[in-house]
Amino acid sequence: MRHFLIIGHKAVTSGDFPLNDMPGSAGRMDILCRCVNNALFLSHGMRRDVQVHLLLLGEPDPGKIIRFDGEKLRYLNPDERSSGSLIKKALAKNAVDHEVQSTPGVWLRRGELGTLLDEFKSKGIPMVYLREDGGDIRDVSASLADAVFIMGDHMGVTENEEQMILTAGARILSVGPVSLHSDHCTILVNNELDRVATE
Repeated sequence: MRHFLIIGHKAVTSGDFPLNDMPGSAGRMDILCRCVNNALFLSHGMRRDVQVHLLLLGEPDPGKIIRFDGEKLRYLNPDERSSGSLIKKALAKNAVDHEVQSTPGVWLRRGELGTLLDEFKSKGIPMVYLREDGGDIRDVSASLADAVFIMGDHMGVTENEEQMILTAGARILSVGPVSLHSDHCTILVNNELDRVATE
């Protein structure tokens, strides 16, 4: 199972945001929607071996985690409005410490970055922090089939978050020598792992 963790620093944490203004009043929710779609969709299908974890840290109630599970996911179409709608439905639920399913394949719960890092570590899931100055992912891609790839939104990752990620044991890798959008990175990571899987 491949995992992607995207930190949304301004992404709103209530379900009343307008779908026609996700870049503005929803706190750049459009970035998270693109990451979801690019991580999960194939040309004529969906990746059933991928999970996407969205950490929402915006107002009014920060500290919520939405998980998309490709194996069980339904009702997602390859456009931002569709994924935004599923996020809205998840945020309409009451967030508690355990997961609550909002629609098939989408779950909501309370949590912070440390919550997710501790869980990945306890399950033995290799952690990769994507940063443009990291080691080349192509040198080690054969060992990353079940890893979680951690990235920020348009604001990147804060110094404190980076320290937490590295303390948890994540290795720093890069998909290329220049800074890219998070949603582009999901495509490149999937491509690298696909190439290894078919060799």
